[in-house]
Amino acid sequence: MVWLDDSGKQLLQWPIKELETLRGENVQMRNKVIKSGEHIEIKGITAAQADVDVTFALPSLDRAEKYDRSWDDAQKLCSQKGSDVKGGIGPFGLLTLASKNLEEYTPVFFRIFKASNNKHVVLMCSDARSSSLKDKLYKPTFAGFVDVDLSDKKLSLRSLIDHSVVESFGSGGKTCITSRVYPTLAIYKGAHLYAFNNGTEKVTVENLKAWNMKKPSMMNGSMG
Repeated sequence: MVWLDDSGKQLLQWPIKELETLRGENVQMRNKVIKSGEHIEIKGITAAQADVDVTFALPSLDRAEKYDRSWDDAQKLCSQKGSDVKGGIGPFGLLTLASKNLEEYTPVFFRIFKASNNKHVVLMCSDARSSSLKDKLYKPTFAGFVDVDLSDKKLSLRSLIDHSVVESFGSGGKTCITSRVYPTLAIYKGAHLYAFNNGTEKVTVENLKAWNMKKPSMMNGSMG
């Protein structure tokens, strides 16, 4: 679905409502603090095919990195400051389609900067460089800046995971990124899902809900 936000200045994109009918078993996590360098596994679902909706709460924005005005290319910035590059606030988010020992993972994450006008710049990334052990694959970084008011110090992320596709929606659909990946270890029961934080400032998973996703009754024009 695509529509204008309340201000009339930005398009929002969100999965169609009917997708929720495919939700199966679910798990929840609330008020879980993730310290710097930690990753916490989301257990109890099939991580290779899942719908994940999470809200992160930030205790403070004081440690945000200084934003350089030359960083106007979000994709390039994401490639320079990936999920393993420690920042002030972030990177934090989800490690999707991850193998048990993190030989493979596709991170979807935020990083927050502070601009010279005391406003904050939010970068959202989906980075496929660590998604597969296979060589000679196209493993790009995709990214966008999220136009969001951080006065409540919260950021939301929804990710739809379907074996080799990770589609993510930041801040209610203000920024949307789809990545196609080809894991070799993080497949079927070998796939894991983690919430992570590699920033100096701790973050809190205020509310996380994750569902197994069932196959639709009709796929590729035939009944399943």
